[in-house]
Amino acid sequence: MDDARAPLGSRYVDQRPYVVVEDLAELHGPTSGEARLDRRLNWSGRAVYDLDNPRRLASMYETVLREATRVEQLQTWLDGPALVRLWSSLVLPPQVRQLWERRFPQLANESRPAA
Repeated sequence: MDDARAPLGSRYVDQRPYVVVEDLAELHGPTSGEARLDRRLNWSGRAVYDLDNPRRLASMYETVLREATRVEQLQTWLDGPALVRLWSSLVLPPQVRQLWERRFPQLANESRPAA
């Protein structure tokens, strides 16, 4: 039996290695203007984001948090204060939310809208 394989019946989202920064102060990404994510982060075809539109800014943050495979990608595209401000409204896999909230308890304390 190959120990490198995921357990039978496991979901990709449970096996995927998400990344997180050591400190929110490392995040100095753009918060206004236009941003174009490369194909490694956004392969869907809607890779251009108008960051002056709050929903598109949140959408870019969701994409980067889900798809980043390197800390440098987080540092390039996310902004610490903006992430804290947006956190409660972001639609994220539970694994991503738990990882970030364990590292940054202040995110878990942000009020969340009722489901």
